[in-house]
Amino acid sequence: MLADLAANWPMIVSVIVVIGAIYFYTRDKYPMELVSITVLCVLLVVFYFQEFIPHRGESLSPEELLSGFGNPALITIMALLVVGQGLFQTGALDGPSRFMMSSYDARPFLTLIAAFTAVFVTSAFINNTPVVVMFLPIMAAFAEKMRLSPSKLMQPLSFISVFAGMTTLIGTSTNLLAADIYRSTEGVSLGFFELAPVGLILAAAGVIYMVFASRFLLPNREGLEASLVSRSGRQFIAQIAVTEGNPLVGQTAIAGMFPDLAEMTVRMIQRGESSFLPPFDDVTLQAGDMLIVAATRKTLTDTLASQPDLLRQMWQAKDGATDEDGNTTPRLLLIEAVVAPGSRMIGRAIEQLGFRRLTNTLVLGVQRRSRMIRARLGDIRLEAGDTLLLCGPSASFKDLRVSRDLLLLEWSQVELPVTEKSHISRIITLGLVIAAATGALDILHASVLGAVAMIITGCLNIRQAARSLDLRIFTLIAAAIAMGMALDKSGAALTLAQGVVDLVSPFGTLAVLSILFLLVAVMTNVLSNSATAVLFTPIAISAAKLLGVDPKPFVLAVIYAANCCFATPIAYQTNLLVMGPGHYRFMDYLKFGGPLVIVIWIAFTVIAPFRFSL
Repeated sequence: MLADLAANWPMIVSVIVVIGAIYFYTRDKYPMELVSITVLCVLLVVFYFQEFIPHRGESLSPEELLSGFGNPALITIMALLVVGQGLFQTGALDGPSRFMMSSYDARPFLTLIAAFTAVFVTSAFINNTPVVVMFLPIMAAFAEKMRLSPSKLMQPLSFISVFAGMTTLIGTSTNLLAADIYRSTEGVSLGFFELAPVGLILAAAGVIYMVFASRFLLPNREGLEASLVSRSGRQFIAQIAVTEGNPLVGQTAIAGMFPDLAEMTVRMIQRGESSFLPPFDDVTLQAGDMLIVAATRKTLTDTLASQPDLLRQMWQAKDGATDEDGNTTPRLLLIEAVVAPGSRMIGRAIEQLGFRRLTNTLVLGVQRRSRMIRARLGDIRLEAGDTLLLCGPSASFKDLRVSRDLLLLEWSQVELPVTEKSHISRIITLGLVIAAATGALDILHASVLGAVAMIITGCLNIRQAARSLDLRIFTLIAAAIAMGMALDKSGAALTLAQGVVDLVSPFGTLAVLSILFLLVAVMTNVLSNSATAVLFTPIAISAAKLLGVDPKPFVLAVIYAANCCFATPIAYQTNLLVMGPGHYRFMDYLKFGGPLVIVIWIAFTVIAPFRFSL
């Protein structure tokens, strides 16, 4: 017995390393990157000593252990993150979002279904994290209109995007990693839509569960937005110049409101030396008019994002100045700043200050609690406590952070999307999907070309692309691949597969497949789904070979089960994304997502005999 243990020491150590990795990943005490790098270091040391200590199983070279960093599936995932960031940065999904909100009042039920359908369809082809980010404010607005707590919609939003990942080969990184292992070990490639038949049925089962269970198992708790209503609903005083060719030219007020400014309150119209005050009866807008409006920050941001020409006119880069990327209009940030007590700006008008020359930023709006302002933006004399909505390049705000006159509110910083590039990013993404789906290019080449095209066409700059490359994902997948190799080469995967087969095989192939699915579905909620797929795909292939059956159903079972990341917030990044807006606690996921895992497992067990002829 002791001799066997001594001979199998690499297998024992590999299992201990994997269990330790799972423990430290779930504890969240140490950074995920640190845990992943530590795992790699331990495995390198362990398999280094294989050369000097007798053992069973195959040896692993350092090149093999570190091969995860150059794994084609990992490169594909990183490239898809860049493509998704390009869509997000250009606001490519903002147009459909605004359309949904405008149609909600007329067709609320159909619009809600259309929103979830859009999330599902989009997430099937691109990284679902930016999709969920785009739809978070939409779902919050839907919840407000429906008089529901946002917690009723946020988890379903995340889970719908995960369901979509079960339907295409590029739906999630899990699918790509498992498919890559299957191809490298068995020489068989999975088709682009090979997951769809079972994936759509599992998604339908999950949706039916959520429709009924969300009423009872999801908390009726106010989301984070509720605590920020006063902040997000604040009105800024801003001004809009009506220039030649502006759609506002010729518009007449209806009941005191201008149709194209429905989300803004017009407080004054300045025309030359004349001023018009509400209700603006018989006032028709002309070129040269200056509108003084009150609007929320979101309304102003949406207006600028949807009208890039207006932003260029407002910025008017001096002397043809360019940013570090060579753009005449640099990439601009929005940030709020408070006029500090004792500021040298107090009592002076914005125009008198030469604010643009002084700070290299534009004042888009002023918010003052004490009273209503009706004056041109440049004529407003600043007071201590005024909140300014500033627009400018990031370099300008770096200088303002040390200013004693303005206090920057760091939480409020956002980057304005370059919406004039939105159609380009859509074309690039559509071309990527079509090339991969038709087989014209494999996924690796299509995704890398798509990522490079996003940068070359200006949808992203190098820094933004680099920020989209999550180091945690990069190191985690590399460590998971190394752990999977260690389990495979040391014989641990085969031993575990043998144990599962010996225990369950008397009940038939379906029983082994079902238990494997359940095991992976549980593990994916305590470890990342990518790591789970990498660790269990070799085990599934070994189990199929021991049973003498085709490994493909077992590989597909691992893929579907690894996507069942519903029971914990750490199981998937979109779960973490909706945690704040939904004001969820850890147990909320277990309470609602735990039964969902069981529902998907039962549905798969019922479908498998018919789909795979078991």
